[in-house]
Amino acid sequence: MNRMPALVVMGVSGCGKSSVGKAISDAINGRMIEGDAFHPEENIRKMSAGHPLVDADRVGWLARLATILAEAVDNAERPVLACSALKESYRDILRSKTPGLGFVFLELTRDVAGARVGHRPGHFMPASLIDSQFATLEPPYGEANVFSVDATLPIADIAARAVAWWEKMPGDSKPLHSASG
Repeated sequence: MNRMPALVVMGVSGCGKSSVGKAISDAINGRMIEGDAFHPEENIRKMSAGHPLVDADRVGWLARLATILAEAVDNAERPVLACSALKESYRDILRSKTPGLGFVFLELTRDVAGARVGHRPGHFMPASLIDSQFATLEPPYGEANVFSVDATLPIADIAARAVAWWEKMPGDSKPLHSASG
């Protein structure tokens, strides 16, 4: 494979996955896939009630997203998935059907994430679950095909850096951390 076939924009709630994913998708004429749109109703009810998801809640959702990514790649689309992908095992489920999958890890502090989620209207994920997101997070440091970037940078800057990285990287590349300035 000459290049990564698809991207996942990942990180804790409030890091900007959807906004950055949309900006990347627009820049590459790709297909934006909003992972939250595929959560089963039971997961949404659970999170809305302030209860964190556990691995068993996520496995079917992640398998469905893996299939959607693989189908998009098979259809010669350039999919960009916004998905928390907090654990390596979750990322491995996504990788299982799309070898060479790339990840853009939006790094953010707990305080900034909490403030962002607290000011986000109409989303089922309450700020009370931020601590559980950070407790679950296994940063993808050292994993192949990962671009880590400061999520407090302007969305356009993050997207431009991610697109530049994606366009020049073949599959199974070394991880890269982008400076915040």
